[in-house]
Amino acid sequence: MTGHDESRVPFEYAVVRVVPRIERGERINVGVLLYCQARGFLAARIHLDEARLRALDPTVDVAGVRAALRALEAVCTCGAAPGPAGEHLRPGQRFRWLTSPRSTIVQTGPVHTGLTADPEAELDRLVDLLVR
Repeated sequence: MTGHDESRVPFEYAVVRVVPRIERGERINVGVLLYCQARGFLAARIHLDEARLRALDPTVDVAGVRAALRALEAVCTCGAAPGPAGEHLRPGQRFRWLTSPRSTIVQTGPVHTGLTADPEAELDRLVDLLVR
């Protein structure tokens, strides 16, 4: 293995989705959560396209969706969210909590894995590829 290969470490990610009408099951990708244990990295990148969201449901509460997405981002930052998810859980535990199945408007897809030398750049790349 080359030095470059040795700098690559495993990471996990999940796509963040908004399902404005649960009964219809239609959704749009709005962000990515990425966790890299080796680098102690947990972050979310959100990009909400309101026009696409309103195309699925013209009556959607955009402010409520934005608030839920901000809360998800806050949980990624240790201590930034109230309660046990933000204050007492390690990054890996917070990632698992965030990616557990939910029947709410904001959901995450299945967890996928990969290798990266730069989790921050990988997160940006995934958002460009899967969301924008």
